Amino acid sequence: MVRRPPAVALLLLVLLGGVGVLGLLHLRTGRLELSFAEVVTALGGAPAHPLHRQVVWELRLPRALVAAVAGAMLALAGALLQAVTRNPLAEPGLTGVSAGAVLAAVFWLVVMAPRGDPGPGLPLAALAGGLATGSASYLLGWRARLDSSRFILMGILLGGVLASGTTLLLVLSNQSFANLLTWLIGSTNGRTWVHWRQLWPLAVVLIPLGVLSAPVANLLWLGDDVARGLGVRAEVGRLTLLVLAVGLTAGAVATVGAVGFVGLMVPHLGRRIVGEDARRLFPVCVVMGSGLLLGADILTQALVIEPPWRGLSAPAQLPVGIYLALVGVGSFLVLLRREGMR
Repeated sequence: MVRRPPAVALLLLVLLGGVGVLGLLHLRTGRLELSFAEVVTALGGAPAHPLHRQVVWELRLPRALVAAVAGAMLALAGALLQAVTRNPLAEPGLTGVSAGAVLAAVFWLVVMAPRGDPGPGLPLAALAGGLATGSASYLLGWRARLDSSRFILMGILLGGVLASGTTLLLVLSNQSFANLLTWLIGSTNGRTWVHWRQLWPLAVVLIPLGVLSAPVANLLWLGDDVARGLGVRAEVGRLTLLVLAVGLTAGAVATVGAVGFVGLMVPHLGRRIVGEDARRLFPVCVVMGSGLLLGADILTQALVIEPPWRGLSAPAQLPVGIYLALVGVGSFLVLLRREGMR
């Protein structure tokens, strides 16, 4: 287990290097496969073919940036929520934020923009839906002070109700299910500079604030009495971390849909590497979450699944949420087994 600051700093450098390699691999992967040299020259503005620059800059680079930053936001949100609730199984979906963002996105697609391009209003609507749901979960979970168990319960209940509303919209909609279901599963397909411009301002503000809140998170893990004894108002600290987690989740889901398991898997893996101290854990989660979603998105572009029966046509790319769900369920079962053996 990595604990000393120099070793943690070296680990972060190694992880950042790995994310950089994944980023280059992401830029060269697709229907038009490019070499690393062609990717670098296209990024530098001197491509061997004009098409290379268009593919790299207009199609692949914004998608890679969105995947990397959304993964970092979801992983950090999961780590923050686990500190707020003192529950290692907490993850962003339990707040209902994902369900609220998805319902708002599907509503926008079905009602507000049924025939035309949804435009920049789609991610903004999803962000508003996620923030509204997170706020409702918090208010319903407040009883003199924030009750973590009650907050999670309210999030689950709200998520179920909102998911039913999304299903109703899907049934009543005349649009193709494929265009709408990607929001339920989570996808980076078709992400452009419009999505990036909507995502990065939130990331620039919320990710540093989340990492800097690590000392408060450490005190909350020790319990409210310990936090108060050390001069920290537990309720205020918990509310601050909760607001950061909801904002991170809403921003990511508003851009890539309800991508699951990132906020659950990454903090668990990070604890096994650097321990429980949030000062080490939070930065590691940011980098690992970025690499996880980037790697999964590379997989979606590299694999094309042909259905084994007639009547179905295979999509060009499966949503990234499908691969993360498959990996996440397996990882979760392994974690449960290890915890049960202790």
